[in-house]
Amino acid sequence: MRDADVVIVGAGAAGLSLAHHLCGPAGAGLRVVLVDAPPGPLRPAERTWCFWEGPDGEWDDLVTASWRRLRVRAPSGREIVDEPPGLRYKMLRSGAFEARVRTRMAEAGIGSVEAVVESVADVADGAEARGRDAAGRPVAVRGRWVLDSRPPRSLGAARTLWWQHFRGWFVRTERPVFEPAVADLMDFRTPQPGKGLSFGYVLPLGEREALVEYTEFSPAVLNRAGYERALRDYTERVLRTGGLTVTGTEEGVIPMTDARFPRRVGRAVFRIGTAGGAVRPSTGYAFAATQRQAAGVARALAGGRTPIPPPAHRPRSLVMDAVMLRALDRGRVRGDDFFTGLFDGVPMERLLRFLRGDTRPVEDLAIGRRTPVWPMTRTALELPWVRRRLRPGPPPVVKGEPDDPAAR
Repeated sequence: MRDADVVIVGAGAAGLSLAHHLCGPAGAGLRVVLVDAPPGPLRPAERTWCFWEGPDGEWDDLVTASWRRLRVRAPSGREIVDEPPGLRYKMLRSGAFEARVRTRMAEAGIGSVEAVVESVADVADGAEARGRDAAGRPVAVRGRWVLDSRPPRSLGAARTLWWQHFRGWFVRTERPVFEPAVADLMDFRTPQPGKGLSFGYVLPLGEREALVEYTEFSPAVLNRAGYERALRDYTERVLRTGGLTVTGTEEGVIPMTDARFPRRVGRAVFRIGTAGGAVRPSTGYAFAATQRQAAGVARALAGGRTPIPPPAHRPRSLVMDAVMLRALDRGRVRGDDFFTGLFDGVPMERLLRFLRGDTRPVEDLAIGRRTPVWPMTRTALELPWVRRRLRPGPPPVVKGEPDDPAAR
């Protein structure tokens, strides 16, 4: 006997997004169960998801803030500011998102099971997720289909693997510091690592409040002290905030890789979210792609088809990203110069559509011409001959509050 028609493993952005779609007509007549870890250290802390879309989005009533004007700062401090027509950059907090979806699940009769899933495998009439509940007792949930959104333990074979890793402070300053109308996507006035790139990221919530993050794209992550030093340097030396209070923190580690992410891993088992390739390798953005993937799975289920998640990104986008990552990894281009040059030479609206996967081939070619032509061409020619190697899964995320509150 099956417990459900559809079992969703994990209640992050991917799992909750799929549950949300199945609360509507796509899930009519289906028995759906969401399995997530009990409250505790294995359940992700609240985090921020950011994306750009039109002004009238599905989640607009939950959005913490949005910005029309976006800015990139070169290492010299020179500003590249634009207001992409028809697009806004939006901040959505995971807590508000989850609360909305959980309410809809209750109304739609979607079940919920608290367990740490340890394995997912095909069985005779579907697939089964096995794990343990908060008391350590074994739990098994069987479904016709299982959609697994757990982070992958291994990233498989790849030519390049970097990490987008970051730590952010929600801050309140003693005096007006921030420009509420402008979001800073990349501020390269940070010290650059020996291999990789770093930048500040500022999402203002008012003149005295903002989310301020220190981010690196690099092969290795920092320790707690490293992130704290970088954030203190950025807020004090670069932003010159003066006295501030840290009201909250967030952190993350996101793969930037040309590894292949199989979306079907059994007769009745599929991967979604990061495990299903939703992360854009060149930027680490995943929320919008996760929504597209969830909508595709829901359409398949509504039509009685096998719910194979659609590809999150176009093949040519992934090829361009693989070339960029390899060129950065081999030191053929400087990260801060590369991204500053792109934003300087390409209209921001077109560049954001490219990162979202909405550009035409001729537009992609025009964007490629704004990159360092010889290093990128050399990298593109050698890439097919570079051997892929097995890569580990993501390193642990640094969690919790700063160690030294007085150092804030």
